[in-house]
Amino acid sequence: YGKDNIRVYKVHRNEQTGVHDVVEMTALDVPSQTERHSYTQADNSVIVATDTMKNTVYVMAKLHPVTPPELFGAIVATHFVETYKHIHVARVKIVTHRWTRMTVDGNHHPHSFMRDGAETRNVEAVATEGKGIDIRSAIAGLLVLKSTGSAFHGFIRNEFTTLPEVDDRILSTEVDCGWTWLKFADVKAIEAAVPKFDEAWSNARDVTLQTFAKDESASVQNTMYKMCEQILAAVPMVEAVEYSLPNKHYFQIGMHLQR
Repeated sequence: YGKDNIRVYKVHRNEQTGVHDVVEMTALDVPSQTERHSYTQADNSVIVATDTMKNTVYVMAKLHPVTPPELFGAIVATHFVETYKHIHVARVKIVTHRWTRMTVDGNHHPHSFMRDGAETRNVEAVATEGKGIDIRSAIAGLLVLKSTGSAFHGFIRNEFTTLPEVDDRILSTEVDCGWTWLKFADVKAIEAAVPKFDEAWSNARDVTLQTFAKDESASVQNTMYKMCEQILAAVPMVEAVEYSLPNKHYFQIGMHLQR
């Protein structure tokens, strides 16, 4: 039981420079762990209304930083565990949408932005009573393509195989990369690690793009393994990395034109 798709938009205004920074996010699965008798006996006394959950997210966004999203997700999840005695585990998912500052007449515009693709920065924060906070960060919806530098051959062939072996092909995929942090004791521990979250996101994105572009890929599996190794080496506080790189197929069509 919980509230989904809570849209949050926050503007940071620098009164001295007139420069604005914007953050837009969607909060998903904001929780309310409900006792069984709320279902079986129509007892609403233990239900936190979804309206309350939505407004709680808005108040938390007003009172606390919304960046990095790892911190904001942990603050919201911890609030539910500490406020309601019957909630022992709270899971909050945050999707941060990508707004890039416009360049106008060669200069960064102080308060105009463009949606820079479908890529999002995602976070899942799980607060467990007496056991700390688990954080998973992710990049999702990052669509990439290269027109050469990828091969796929030497795989198992049998009577069910029609895929030809290729030494060179177009490689395109929609990146979903996630990394799991070592457990944090509480929100204060996450506050102490705040600089590391943006740094890790930047490292993961750079590793993904550079390895995708530079690797002479023998297979998608091997390329994503190389990405995982580099992220683990770059961010010691991360204990696991996983990728999903589904193929976006571009097939060569043989056409013989005659005059």
